[in-house]
Amino acid sequence: MNGAESLVRTLIDAGIETCFANPGTSEMHFVAALDRVEGLRCVLGLAETVVTGSADGYARMAGKPAVTLLHCGPGLANGVTSLHNARRANAQIVNIVGDQATYHRPWDAPLTADTEGLARAVSHWVRTSMTARDVAGDAAMAVQAARTPPGCIATLILPADTAWNDGAVPAPPLKPATPSPVAPDLVRSIAATLRKRPRALIMLAGAALSEPGLRAAQRIADATGARLLTPVQISRMARGRGRPAVDRLPYPVDRALEVLKGVEHLVLCGTKPPVGFFAYPGKPSTLWPKEATLHVLARPEQDLVAALEALADELGAPREPVIRDLPAPSPVTGRFTPEGFGTTLAALMPENAIVAEDAVTSGRQLFPLTFAAPPNDWLQITGGAIGCAFPLATGAAVACQDRKVICLQADGGGMYTLQSLWTQARERLDVINIIFANRAYAILRGELTAVGATPGRASTELFDIGRPDLDWISLARGMGVEGARADSLDAFADLFRAACAKRGPFLIELAVP
Repeated sequence: MNGAESLVRTLIDAGIETCFANPGTSEMHFVAALDRVEGLRCVLGLAETVVTGSADGYARMAGKPAVTLLHCGPGLANGVTSLHNARRANAQIVNIVGDQATYHRPWDAPLTADTEGLARAVSHWVRTSMTARDVAGDAAMAVQAARTPPGCIATLILPADTAWNDGAVPAPPLKPATPSPVAPDLVRSIAATLRKRPRALIMLAGAALSEPGLRAAQRIADATGARLLTPVQISRMARGRGRPAVDRLPYPVDRALEVLKGVEHLVLCGTKPPVGFFAYPGKPSTLWPKEATLHVLARPEQDLVAALEALADELGAPREPVIRDLPAPSPVTGRFTPEGFGTTLAALMPENAIVAEDAVTSGRQLFPLTFAAPPNDWLQITGGAIGCAFPLATGAAVACQDRKVICLQADGGGMYTLQSLWTQARERLDVINIIFANRAYAILRGELTAVGATPGRASTELFDIGRPDLDWISLARGMGVEGARADSLDAFADLFRAACAKRGPFLIELAVP
């Protein structure tokens, strides 16, 4: 058995079911092994950022690693953007990166690169297999590393000769670590503080935003009057009717400071203290009040849900949280506004949908507007690398084939990863792609003002992505996806209803004035 076949068998034995791939010459023996070994679904992406971004979406929804197959250092480099987001999301990913044969590297062929150096920028664990006999054991360790709480990125670099040489055997799965518990003394200490009913805020991330985590957090809020909030960007959150309505911290620094003003005790569960997304002249980097006391209830790698439940029990909170009964909204008519769109989406969203959101400017107000939507899971951009919604939606649809996926993608960012549409068509994935077509990098206009600069001719030119306008319907059609334009919320509602009534990918280009 060669190294490549031992790798595939080891991955399957470790519970890996899906590989997102864009292979090249150095990976041909891995590809050939897939012809001999059944059990690993391979999904082709036409760009590496689609491959790695889809693995991110898959991991967030499946709760287990996906594998990516990438071609040498440049292929990994093309996928780094999405891996940056995935790392911030604590997604479980195993990257298999082909490389020059060990004896060929000294000759410095054109594709030779510092692949390990590139991998370390976005990976928690990096290793290069040096012989065919090493490959399977290294792969088992990569899967174990990826499953390390709260979720990690492991990159295994596979020189071509380690894949084609014989003498390898599969390796057994390795037991992953489990989330560590929170110390009871810490829970009692935080409970003693919250019993005094100070102006407290509990910031939640990671598994704390699952339905059990949110219900436990709401119990604490009911018992103490503490507010609940998420960071600006979240990896996955249970939302909609029947779930606690928790908003996120605003992106603009001034608004964030206003929301956090007066907080006396800030309790962190699965997240770091809030900081500005960027630095701005004359504005602080840290956003919580300087006089506030910080409490870390649980770090991201700890058992967040158990920590919240222990705190709720220590406080003697009722077993069932108080959850507001929100009336179902009705669709809004007329021209696009963020408020009208959010309300319409909440009214029409099918139950148990998955929302992948990189709406940028058009999406900033969506959280409170969709509190009354049917129950759903919401995935967001986590590392600020735009263009992620297309591949996130693609990977989520592969992971959850029985659920409708709604992709909210700004047009500027969408151009980074539009090849995702081809994969959606090829795999017949059930995704409704909504493009916010404002013909601009609209967020940058606000950023220019925020740093104290005055808009002028050059900045206007750099932020405008019209002239010519992007034709998303033609772009989608070229990728094999049907699409239609909506110039009003009425038209959007009609198209969205029709897309919900059938399976398969569809694209709606929504005009944003």
